[in-house]
Amino acid sequence: MESSSDACGKDDSAGAKLQESRVLTEEEWLQKWETKNIGFHNEQGHPLADMGHQVIGVEISESALKEFFTEQKLSFSEEAIPGITGKLLKSTTGNISLYCCNIFDFTSAITGKFDAIWDRGSLVAVNPCDRERYSQLILSLMGSRCHCLLVTCLYDPSKHKGPPFYVPDSEVKHLFGKSCDITCLEKVDGLLERPKKWGLDYFWEVLYMLVLK
Repeated sequence: MESSSDACGKDDSAGAKLQESRVLTEEEWLQKWETKNIGFHNEQGHPLADMGHQVIGVEISESALKEFFTEQKLSFSEEAIPGITGKLLKSTTGNISLYCCNIFDFTSAITGKFDAIWDRGSLVAVNPCDRERYSQLILSLMGSRCHCLLVTCLYDPSKHKGPPFYVPDSEVKHLFGKSCDITCLEKVDGLLERPKKWGLDYFWEVLYMLVLK
C-alpha cells in the first residue's frame, strides 16, 4: 500500500478512450445483480451505521437492497419516494435509508446535502459518457464542509471492458478539480481472484479525498 500524493501510479489517459463508448443499459445492470455478476460487490458490509452515522445509499436494483438487509439480518420498511419513480427501504432502527431509484433522479431536495460521501463503486460503474453528469450530481450533494472519499480502478483497459471502468487520475482531476481540492490517499493492490479471471495482470484501487474549495 502506498500513501502519498504521488502514489496514484500509471495514468494512461489514452487507454481510457478504449472504454469511452461503452454503455451498460439499466436492464443489463439489473441482470448483473440477478446473476451475481457485479465486479466490485463485497460480501462483507462496512460498519458505517454501527459507528453511529445516519447512512443513505442509492441503488437501482431492488433485489440488491433487499439482499443487503437480509445479509445484515436487519428488518426494514418500504415507502414511496415523493416526486420520483422508486421506493425507500429503511431499517426499522431508522439509521439506514436505501433509495431504490435511478441515481440521476436523486437530488439534495430529497435528503438535503451531506457531511460525508463515500463513492466506493459508483464512478467506476457509471457509463463513461455519464461521468460529467454524475460528478455534477455529487458536487450538488456535498455540504460546505463535506469530505468525499472516492475509489477508482487502474488496470489495462484493453483487457477488460468494464464495469468497473478504468478511471485514471487525469479523469478525476477533470471531473472534480475545478470545484474540489483533491488528495490521493492510497493505492492498494487489488489483483485478487476476480480481476485475474478478467485476464488482468494488475489491478489497483486508488482512494481520493475530495473537499470543496
